[in-house]
Amino acid sequence: MNEKYIPLYRKYRPQTLEEIVGQEHIKKALSNAIKLNKISHAYLFTGPRGTGKTSTARILAKSLNCEKGPTVSPCGRCPSCIDITNSTPIDVIEIDAASNRSVNDAQNILEKIHYAPVNGKYKIYIIDEVHMLSTEAFNALLKTLEEPPENVVFILATTEVQKVLDTIKSRCQRFDFKRITTDDIVKHLRKISDLEHINIEDEALLSIAQNSAGGMRDSLALLDQLSVLDTQNAISTNDINMLLGRISFDVLNKLSNNIIKSNPNDAIIELEKIYNSGNEPAQILTNLLNYLKNMLIVKNCKGDLLTDLTQLTQVQIDILKKQAENLETQQIIFLIERTTYYIQTLRTTSNRHIWLEIAMIDLSNLAENSKLSELQERISALEQGNTPVHSATPAYKKPSTIVTNIYTPSEKKDIKENIKTEIENTHKIETEQQVVIKEEEETLIQKQEVQKQETEEILTDNHTNDAYAKADLTTMWHELLNNIKSPGTKALLQQMAKPVEITPENVVITLRNEKFVNQWNEPYKKQNVIDAANKLFNQKTSNVIFRLPKSTDKELVEKNTAQTEQSEIKQTENTKKIIKDVEIKTDNPDMTEVVQVETEEIQSEQDIKNSYLSDKAQMVKDLFDGKVIE
Repeated sequence: MNEKYIPLYRKYRPQTLEEIVGQEHIKKALSNAIKLNKISHAYLFTGPRGTGKTSTARILAKSLNCEKGPTVSPCGRCPSCIDITNSTPIDVIEIDAASNRSVNDAQNILEKIHYAPVNGKYKIYIIDEVHMLSTEAFNALLKTLEEPPENVVFILATTEVQKVLDTIKSRCQRFDFKRITTDDIVKHLRKISDLEHINIEDEALLSIAQNSAGGMRDSLALLDQLSVLDTQNAISTNDINMLLGRISFDVLNKLSNNIIKSNPNDAIIELEKIYNSGNEPAQILTNLLNYLKNMLIVKNCKGDLLTDLTQLTQVQIDILKKQAENLETQQIIFLIERTTYYIQTLRTTSNRHIWLEIAMIDLSNLAENSKLSELQERISALEQGNTPVHSATPAYKKPSTIVTNIYTPSEKKDIKENIKTEIENTHKIETEQQVVIKEEEETLIQKQEVQKQETEEILTDNHTNDAYAKADLTTMWHELLNNIKSPGTKALLQQMAKPVEITPENVVITLRNEKFVNQWNEPYKKQNVIDAANKLFNQKTSNVIFRLPKSTDKELVEKNTAQTEQSEIKQTENTKKIIKDVEIKTDNPDMTEVVQVETEEIQSEQDIKNSYLSDKAQMVKDLFDGKVIE
């Protein structure tokens, strides 16, 4: 009959301190304590699962009770060492606190604690998952832990040290076990694979180590599971992905490329292939989230830190770098936020496949948002009152009409005198018009200063909300945006949204389609705007509404901006009238050259007046993608 099969994590359990993988600081401290014979009465081992806490406790017990001990290198042949190796010791009592957590169990320990050890020098109690003990059980052990009988040692092990009473922790020597590094796990797995004749690729071992989250026991359990696969062909990363239900890097790369390129059609096709392969919706989004996280790290970190944080090969890191060139950090973070939102949604919905498709379409459309640098440039241009480059007025082109001389000298002289008189009158009118423009500009600047002072008084002193009625919609919109803490939320609102009403009673913001309205009405995103409105009006119950545009919105906006643009439009119409009068009175082609020169001068004056647009008018024009009507 064949011998009973022993799992790898038990078969290759370390038997000495030197065999423990990693944890160099703990091995050194315990070795020195044994050599110097400074054995504490109580130890507390804490750390993640699979990092060697229980194994170290057994090795310490073996080192203390060995016939040659206390020794750093127990013989492994004496009765005490053999009993501990076979998990049948008399003087080493292992207790699972998860199933023996009551005060009665603690009292049973105290009743037997005074008995002398049989084979070894010490009587050792190893209490695993000690945080599971009840408060009453902890209190029962408290006095004994502080002053135990001679030759009694307590070794407490836990993965959640924060649940252990402080009075217990203060009576123990604490050792924190760290996660085992990926390199150490890979080396240990390769050693065991060679001993067990397991045909497996190095990349597959790396994938196992990455999946274990720093725990050696999980790595050995997975390697044990893979060892039963086909031995003719080497076990690859794809085999591990199939076994764990993970999505390969290449598949995630194709899916993310479609998202970044804002191609929802191809993204859905790729998604269906992944879903039909047996992957669950939450698992797909979780893998995508991890991929985007690695992309964010590659975008912002350099050097060896990339490999440590992402656990990817250099080839995969280079692929992520090239892919991240087309995105800004804020865009990647926004995709991560949306992916996290849909992962949470999948946990509560009954139809996960539909929400998975919705998530993919949503993510594919979000990636096309403007880059933060472009939005910052536009905002900076509006704040400085500069005209954006794309809206610059085209240069005036000279007419190329060829004029034939068909008039007599006397007729020419009369016509030139009439034109000269008209031009002088035009210059006079233009001079007066310029004075009016300057006066209106000065008046507008004064009004803006008064308006700014009133707004600042409201924001600082909170005297009354009535002054907000005097502030135009654009000013209130910019004040609201400035109060938003998240740069991404502020930039997206600047690009996607249009304000309709901003008052202490209601803040109404329109978006161009229903999908965006639903997104911005989500509590966690809407709260940012509510907080900004509360700060703006110094209140706690601001009513923020996101909705689709209505036919009445135009009237509300025009009412807010009509007064600002009225003077500019009036000035433009007067100038056009002057030019038209001159053209009517100079039907004679012989005078075209003279009229052309004067027309150019008038056009130049018009260009100057266009450049006199105020900051407020310029912001209104750019905010609603409008233009100055001539």
